[in-house]
Amino acid sequence: MKLINQDTFKAFGRKMEKYWTRVGQGFVNAGNNCIRFVSNPKKFVSDYKQKKREMINDIYVPLTHNPENLLEVNALKMYFPIKQGFFKRTVGYVKAVDGVTFNIKHGTTMGLVGESGCGKTTVGRTILRLYEKTGGEVLFDGQNINKISKKSLRVKRPQLQIVFQDPYSSLSPRLPVGEIIGEAVREHKIVSPDKYDDYITEIMEACGLREYHKDRYPHEFSGGQRQRICIARALALNPKFIVCDEPVSALDVSIQAQIINLLEDLQKKFGLTYLFISHDLSVVEHISDTVAVMYLGGIVEYAPTVKVFKNPKHPYTQALFSAIPVPDPEVKMKRIILEGSIPSPANPPKGCKFHTRCRECMEICKVNVPRNLEIEPGHFVACHLYDEGAIAENKKLVEKNSATETAPE
Repeated sequence: MKLINQDTFKAFGRKMEKYWTRVGQGFVNAGNNCIRFVSNPKKFVSDYKQKKREMINDIYVPLTHNPENLLEVNALKMYFPIKQGFFKRTVGYVKAVDGVTFNIKHGTTMGLVGESGCGKTTVGRTILRLYEKTGGEVLFDGQNINKISKKSLRVKRPQLQIVFQDPYSSLSPRLPVGEIIGEAVREHKIVSPDKYDDYITEIMEACGLREYHKDRYPHEFSGGQRQRICIARALALNPKFIVCDEPVSALDVSIQAQIINLLEDLQKKFGLTYLFISHDLSVVEHISDTVAVMYLGGIVEYAPTVKVFKNPKHPYTQALFSAIPVPDPEVKMKRIILEGSIPSPANPPKGCKFHTRCRECMEICKVNVPRNLEIEPGHFVACHLYDEGAIAENKKLVEKNSATETAPE
């Protein structure tokens, strides 16, 4: 939108000022940008920013960096605007990620699990600045990567890499494997030109590929081999942190085990830190040190892997983990069936987002958003069931509702 000071036309007289103001409200130039005449452009922009800030509720306490952590995410939000009308005005937001907080220590793996569409992939891409965040902050090795310039981000980029879900669509069909892996190496000058070929060969062999694979194209490989190429491409830049966005979901079980073992071997050898996104809970339990469970854009439970899988606290986590198959026909599964469907992230329910499907739902859940409570060391749960203050307030709400229902008309 182009803003023009309305006072510019005062010199032409009152009638001309009114005319240009009226015409300018709906004028659209060749660049498809709305031109709006305002009396005070600075105040207009300031009010607009304040209105947007209030709409997304971007309020958080800034983090203090802990040297043990490589990645620290604080109240991260990623809202996609919903635009309508001829002038494409923003009428709402799809809240794909809504106030996510966690940290990952050096050389460890955090698993991020949840149903499809809960915002797992968006979290990973927002951390890497493939999406520009709406709110919150991300500290990588103590530095807020959302405040650095694009030039500085380019220097930082080799340290932050991603392995995509579909290995075939993320590889260029027109480039041989050696060029796919080495293109970014040459661009970022990771090694000198005389060591380039040996370095690419070394990376390929570390990922289970052979030197003669350099001249082959992606369509000549199997699914597991293509995923190894994607891992080699990320590893070639000598990263500290890799987002693994469901790297084994498109592979069969036997190949999944090989890729998981490869990721673990590379982590030990190069000291890598992973954010492992998956919906396969068995894989997450095997590879992760900590686990975060997401529902509708927010984290409902976060703890070390052993604590989450042995003693899940949140009703959603309990329902999710009850779906894990047990390879024993004599063991009877006690499945927790969630009724209804996931609400829309464009119009999430008030209070706790899970209350529309929760079997433990209380009146307070329909009104207030639950706090993120540490119920035991390192085990965080966002649920009113473990908040004594919320339970006391719930009793008052129940009594108030009962009194209202029994009151004579």
